[in-house]
Amino acid sequence: MPYVLSFVITSALSIALFYAGAFGGADAKALMCLALALPSPIKLIPNVNLYLPIFPFTVFSNAVLLAAVTAVYAIARNFVWKLRNSAELFAGFENESVGRKIIVLMTGYKVEPVELERSPHIFPLEDISVKENGESQRVLLTFPKDEERETIVANIASARKEGKIQNGVWVTPGLPMLIFITAGLILALLFGDLVWILLRIFLAPL
Repeated sequence: MPYVLSFVITSALSIALFYAGAFGGADAKALMCLALALPSPIKLIPNVNLYLPIFPFTVFSNAVLLAAVTAVYAIARNFVWKLRNSAELFAGFENESVGRKIIVLMTGYKVEPVELERSPHIFPLEDISVKENGESQRVLLTFPKDEERETIVANIASARKEGKIQNGVWVTPGLPMLIFITAGLILALLFGDLVWILLRIFLAPL
């Protein structure tokens, strides 16, 4: 039963996140294989802090926490960009919501359009949308997909040549989630659920 529950629930979560664009197919398959290999390794590591009944969830939560740390780098880079440039970070995105801007600010940074066109390892966090009246406008993306990259980059290149983009474009580094899942697995086997451990530390004084 632990194998069945672990595989079914983990597979459902992985497939849902894949179609939502949160991560790729290899990441989804890795979690599903982990659900079969280690559905509940409490007997192997009895002294480790495991709070979630399904072990792949612990690995996934650790991976998400590690991936979230990259937000520090993104925010620092955007801060440096703002110090070096007089333009607004979100110039041309006045119609975008504050929530979407915050997500982009924490997950991406600005580069010159030419750098986006040359480097296959960064993905655009913005696209060019055409209104009903034929006018084009820049829109922010929160979940860029690999299969749409070439089309979006072509749209941005066309807008750059027309002089519509002059203050850089928003991009995000193409770090595979599999790296964070691997690190999350190692930390789960050594220490357990990092999220719950941190919550206990911060909530203990309360």
